[in-house]
Amino acid sequence: MPEDAIISFKQVDKWYGDFHALKNINLSIDRGERLVICGPSGSGKSTLIRCINGLEKFNTGQLVVSGQSLDKKHLKTIRGNVGMVFQHFNLFPHMTVLDNLTLAPRRTLKMSKAEAETLAREYLERVHIGHQADKYPAQLSGGQQQRVAIARSLCMKPDILLFDEPTSALDPEMIREVLDVMKELANEGITMVCVTHEMGFARQVADRVVFMDEGEIVEIAPPSELFDTPKQQRTKQFLEQILSY
Repeated sequence: MPEDAIISFKQVDKWYGDFHALKNINLSIDRGERLVICGPSGSGKSTLIRCINGLEKFNTGQLVVSGQSLDKKHLKTIRGNVGMVFQHFNLFPHMTVLDNLTLAPRRTLKMSKAEAETLAREYLERVHIGHQADKYPAQLSGGQQQRVAIARSLCMKPDILLFDEPTSALDPEMIREVLDVMKELANEGITMVCVTHEMGFARQVADRVVFMDEGEIVEIAPPSELFDTPKQQRTKQFLEQILSY
C-alpha cells in the first residue's frame, strides 16, 4: 500500500454468479484526495465504492482501508471510519431531522443526547439547513433531504466519505444545492470518492477522475487531462456522448 494511500485496491475481482462485475481492479486513493468515478450504467462504479465499506463483498484480491485489510476482523472498525451518501436518502420517515442525525452517534459513538444534538445542529448548519432540524423528511424537498443525509454521515466524523450518485434521484433545480454543499466539503480535507455523471462537478472538484467500463478501470487522470485529452478511445466515446447533452 503506497505510503499516502488511505484506500488501496490490489487485483480485486467481483462476480455476481457468472457476471464479472469488477475485473482486476488496482487503485490507490490518497488521504484527502477527491476522486470522481464515472462511466456508463453497469460499468461497476457503484460496486467498486460499495466494496470500500463492505456493502459488497469482493471475491479475490486485497482491499486495504485506513491501514487495515477489509475482512471480517476489521469490518466494523472500517465502517466506523467510512461514511456513505446514497442515491436515495434512506432517512427514517417517522423521525425528525435531528433524531435522524443523532441516532448513530448515540448508539455507536455512545454520545449523550446533548452531545449528539450539539454535533447534529453543527453539521446541519454546515449544509445550510439548520432551521429544518425539527421537521420530518416528508416536509423537505429532495435536495434538502440529501443534505440531511450528508450531515448524518458527517456526524460519525468519518475519515472517508463515499457518494453513490447523490444527485441522480433529484429534480434538476435541486441538484445545484447538493453539489454546492459537496464542493464546500471538498475543501475541508476529507477523503471523498464520488460516483457521479455530473461532469462539471468533476472538473471543478476532483483531483483525479476514474473512467470505468465493463468492470474495468479504463483510464485515470486529472480532470483537465481526462476531459480535454483522453488517451483511450472508449473514454473519448463516452465523453462525446455525455457532454453532447
